[in-house]
Amino acid sequence: MSPAPFTKHYAEPERASGAVRHYRWLTAHAKPLRQPALHTAGPQSLTFERIEGRSVRPEDLPRVAELLGHAHGAAWASDLHSASLDTPHHFQDGTQFDDYLGPRKVAIRRRHEQGYLPNKTALHAMLGLLEATTEGPCAFYKDSNPRNFIITSTQDIVAVDTDDLSLAPMGYDLAKLVATLHLTYGPLTDQAVTTALLAYNAAARRHDARLGVTDRGQLDSFLGLHAVLTAPYVGRNGYRYSLPLRFSHRGAS
Repeated sequence: MSPAPFTKHYAEPERASGAVRHYRWLTAHAKPLRQPALHTAGPQSLTFERIEGRSVRPEDLPRVAELLGHAHGAAWASDLHSASLDTPHHFQDGTQFDDYLGPRKVAIRRRHEQGYLPNKTALHAMLGLLEATTEGPCAFYKDSNPRNFIITSTQDIVAVDTDDLSLAPMGYDLAKLVATLHLTYGPLTDQAVTTALLAYNAAARRHDARLGVTDRGQLDSFLGLHAVLTAPYVGRNGYRYSLPLRFSHRGAS
């Protein structure tokens, strides 16, 4: 007997319709990502096929990194090759696909107001880091934390939760996965992170020779941004560790 479907409820209809739009975009343009079947979409709820399994653990990082590389490469080849990181993209129905730069400027300023950045110097350093990373081919960001993938008993990887979707540089969502694995399980080794980045780049490059060029310095810059952006969630959602805050960007002392 098939397991009972899973229903997710939303406080606002706009959030539910946005999640459906994201789901369908990923289905069309990021074909390497397997998602649970969407059975029904109500005004404030979505009902999906239930996927049994566990969340991502550190030992899964190379495989999930490879999957992300394939998904990002496929999305670039299918739709995002014409996108710009500082300009909103648009879905087929004309609604906005958030850009990378604008929403994160707002979020970093909010972190300063919330006290997660100690002073204006740190705020300007993080805004400078953000600007420095707004370069290269476009990928998408879907909040790749360990809970947003399910590893099944047959070792299949299924991507869940399409609430958030925006443009991002290649490697940014891989850095989110690295960051949140650190937050959940503690620091990863340099070798583990480098191995994941190599797997990601190799997979992305299979979709176009211009992809798969994220280097370790870029990944570390993304990790610096994620340290600030995820700071309010430490102590919640299974995040038992913290990421060190870094207030310099590539090329700056």
